[in-house]
Amino acid sequence: MANTFKNASIKSVSHSGFVDLYTCPSATTAIVLGLAITNKTDNSVTASVQFIDSSASGSAADKERLLLNEVSIPANTTLEVLSGQKYVMETTDILKVKAGTTTSLDAVLGLMQIT
Repeated sequence: MANTFKNASIKSVSHSGFVDLYTCPSATTAIVLGLAITNKTDNSVTASVQFIDSSASGSAADKERLLLNEVSIPANTTLEVLSGQKYVMETTDILKVKAGTTTSLDAVLGLMQIT
C-alpha cells in the first residue's frame, strides 16, 4: 500500500449550492488531515461543509452529513476546520463546501491517500 499526501482546493467557493472539494477515487481510502477556509473579503461570511457517505444506506439525502453549518468567518481571516480529528473517506465519498456570499471564500484540503 502506498501513502500519498495530497491537496484539493477551490478558489472562490460557490454560494448557490454545495460544490465538490474532493471525491475519494476508486480503490483508495483517504484520511482528511485538515481544511482551511479563507475569507477574502472585508465582511464576515458564512461557510458550510458537507460530507457525503456513499456507503451509507438509504436515499441520497440519507447520505449527507453536515460537518460545519453556516459558521461565520470574520473578514480577512482563515478558519482551520477538521484538524485534530481524522475523517476516513472511502471510495466515492465526497467532501463539499458552500459559501454564504459569492466569490468570498477559498478552501484548501490536506489529506493522505492510501492506495
